[in-house]
Amino acid sequence: MINKKRALISVSDKTGVVDFAKALAALGYEIVSTGGTAAALSKADIPNIGISEITGFPECLDGRVKTLHPAVHAGLLALRGNPAHMKQLADLNLNTIDVVAVNLYPFKATVSKPDVAMEEAIENIDIGGPTMLRSAAKNYRGVIVLTDPADYSEAVERLKTDTADESFRLKLMYKVFAHTAMYDSLISGYLAEKLDLKLPDTVTFAYEKAQEMRYGENPHQRAAFYRECFPVPGSVTAAVQLHGKELSYNNINDCNGALELLREFSEPCAVAVKHSNPCGVAAAKDIYTAYVNAYACDPVSIFGGVVALNRAVDEKTAEEINKIFIEIVVAPGYAPAALDILKRKQNIRILELPTISAPLKAGALDMKKVNGGLLVQEADREIYNDAELKTVTKALPNAKDMEQLKFAWKVVKHTKSNAIVVAKDFCAVGIGGGQTNRIWAAKEALQRAGGRAKGAYLASDAFFPFPDCAEEAAKAGIRAIMQPGGSLKDADSIAVCDKNNIAMIFTGQRHFKH
Repeated sequence: MINKKRALISVSDKTGVVDFAKALAALGYEIVSTGGTAAALSKADIPNIGISEITGFPECLDGRVKTLHPAVHAGLLALRGNPAHMKQLADLNLNTIDVVAVNLYPFKATVSKPDVAMEEAIENIDIGGPTMLRSAAKNYRGVIVLTDPADYSEAVERLKTDTADESFRLKLMYKVFAHTAMYDSLISGYLAEKLDLKLPDTVTFAYEKAQEMRYGENPHQRAAFYRECFPVPGSVTAAVQLHGKELSYNNINDCNGALELLREFSEPCAVAVKHSNPCGVAAAKDIYTAYVNAYACDPVSIFGGVVALNRAVDEKTAEEINKIFIEIVVAPGYAPAALDILKRKQNIRILELPTISAPLKAGALDMKKVNGGLLVQEADREIYNDAELKTVTKALPNAKDMEQLKFAWKVVKHTKSNAIVVAKDFCAVGIGGGQTNRIWAAKEALQRAGGRAKGAYLASDAFFPFPDCAEEAAKAGIRAIMQPGGSLKDADSIAVCDKNNIAMIFTGQRHFKH
């Protein structure tokens, strides 16, 4: 005869579990528990019975099999409003299980440890826990199922007042399947990495909400920011905010773009980004000079932008930054006085990211959501292959020319296509990005460079389809060009360069960024 209210509690995360079990016991629930949870409850003098007393079968195989039993799952899955189900339970002398509190083996924490052995990872794949959760959630109208300790108090109050309604139960059901889906995604992701599977036939990704946002790209769009479950050094998710308002959708997107470009440089470098395009980039002997030169690239666009620096901010640099309104400054650290200076601006967001120069994670993916699908590709990790660099003009670049061209090439890689970058003295002096044809990008970059284009260096993210870009470069006095090559009309561009004593190098590799 079914005559007991019964709760099954088996948790790895024991936060709040003792108080929760006490409250259930006070409401007349018989507590069933396992392993470490049973020990914790017994230590707190909370009566509980072991799972083997329910199943009539001993835990075995080092605890691998304990809850995988009809006595458990029949009690979870029996439809309370179905007389036949309830009669079968009575005939089998089984009881319903009305409350389930289960969270899973710590797989994420286990594989987060450095050099964890695969055997240890596999031992932390929970089998019985997800199975119980899924059974209980499927029968959500009959079972209160809890994966999150934050829900314990509300569940107890609703049980006390008999207000565990459909909406509440559905919410708990959703949380179960979200929880187990993420758990399985972490496992499949771990195994995919072990097998070096780059683009498998099916794919799932596990993300955790980092913050709610006031709005998205525009005020009428709802938005949230999700981060990968495992820390990514050098990413905006790893930054600590020291000052200012909460980051917005556009802030995070721009900050990410700045960090991606900054990662290309080991020398002191400053990057300014506006609307996900670089508007100022400079490398120098110190971070103050780098910032001043980056600002000089486009003093108009940098206003209200993001500035990323790969050296700690000193007082002198902070004073210079404070001369205009900057939305975000992100750096590996700040001198105490520099931080005080920056904090004078109430609305500036200050981020500290000690791992700002961390290399891109091996196997990193780039993803773009499209309506009805997802585009996934390997992240663009390469700059160029030295073996493929080819000078195609009569004029030959010297070592200094190549250093300047390589600087421009790094910047153009992270500029929205069609993209042209003009650089001089390790500064971007003209950036043309996001144009629908290459000649417009070239004219924009050269116009912004103005007189600084004379003797400067030009990089193009993709080949010149016509000789017009080379012609504009020649008019402006460009000294050397770096571009992928591969156009049917390469010979025409080469001829223009030869006529104007411009060195041109083909990389054999493009860097579209859409």
